[in-house]
Amino acid sequence: MKLFSAHIEDLRSLYISDLRKALDMEQKITKALPDLIESATDEELADAFRTHLAETQEHVRKVEALLSENAGDTSTETCKVIDGLISEASDIITDVTDFSIRNISLIGAAQQVEHHEIAVYGTLRRWAELLGLDSDAAILESIEDDEQTADEILSEISERVNVEAIA
Repeated sequence: MKLFSAHIEDLRSLYISDLRKALDMEQKITKALPDLIESATDEELADAFRTHLAETQEHVRKVEALLSENAGDTSTETCKVIDGLISEASDIITDVTDFSIRNISLIGAAQQVEHHEIAVYGTLRRWAELLGLDSDAAILESIEDDEQTADEILSEISERVNVEAIA
């Protein structure tokens, strides 16, 4: 049961509500990535997570700026999806003891997060365009591009790590 409503009345209020969820998502990812870095035994994978942590910290700053400009504050709304995805990643860290299997599992969990982020930022970008917020749309597109690149890097790493796991 929700105690407080987001009072979504139009596209602008929906846009701001989802920006608040995007900020919550990025803040939670920033907190979760160090555990993935520590748990990855493949150095290239750990480096990819380190790089993405730095990008994610920048995404937090960008989304905070968008919220500040559009809503006057940087309060968040809970992103329930990221809570579930991070919980799954935490389970992998705890449950998977074979290092090669853990690495491919971490890649899978990270790609699920990336796919969600790509969807979130693609949607927000389109709404910004519809609202005539061209500067917002450009910022959101740059974040979306970062997420797509991170997903591509994980796919490249998985080509090697998946084969190693089978061996």
